[in-house]
Amino acid sequence: VLYPFGLEVGDEATPTEDDGMSPEIFLWETFSFYGQRHRSLYVNNNGVVSFGIGVPEFTPQPFPLPGHRPFVAPYWADVDTGLGGNVYYRQSRKPELLARLTRDLANAVKPAEPAPKPMWAFVATWYRVSFFGAASDKVNTFQAVLATDGATSFIMLNYGDIQWTTGISNGGNAHTGLGGIPAQAGFNSGDGVHYYNIPGSRSPAVLHIGHKSNVGILGRWIFRVDE
Repeated sequence: VLYPFGLEVGDEATPTEDDGMSPEIFLWETFSFYGQRHRSLYVNNNGVVSFGIGVPEFTPQPFPLPGHRPFVAPYWADVDTGLGGNVYYRQSRKPELLARLTRDLANAVKPAEPAPKPMWAFVATWYRVSFFGAASDKVNTFQAVLATDGATSFIMLNYGDIQWTTGISNGGNAHTGLGGIPAQAGFNSGDGVHYYNIPGSRSPAVLHIGHKSNVGILGRWIFRVDE
């Protein structure tokens, strides 16, 4: 279910560190997120794409969050890329990527609605990332894709192999990566009204997020998030 990623497709990478993040990334297109129009974002090592401000926090919270904190959380947990893995990101208008998105997003709209025709995409990928305090080789791979045609906006969350849920600072076991406060997944628009907690978030069941879906394709979740 993952879209292509890595340096060979033009991705950049976040700093290799615990609780790190990208610099502010200015978007080629405005991304409308429940009425708020965003022109920049951050890719955070701890499994979050955030608008307006970076998210170094490593302890996941359930949505909605207090205050104006719009972000997308494919897998908010205590990642430490200093112990393993990379976090990649890129913007794209490449026709082959947009054509694939057009096909895949068709699953996410009602039959009466016009088919999505995205003209811009942002792909962030956490590839084989380790957890803080890991004393094992357990790693996670997951991805967030944002897409817009300038009016309608979509979030796609894709899950590869998920092997851990929790770092040791949140009560997890250093050998299993389980226990404590498990990862949170979904999105928080920042308005206190529009948000989504993927079932199993902040529970042991989040380990199996790659075996579920809201569009009939295991390991993929799609949401329309404009108005």
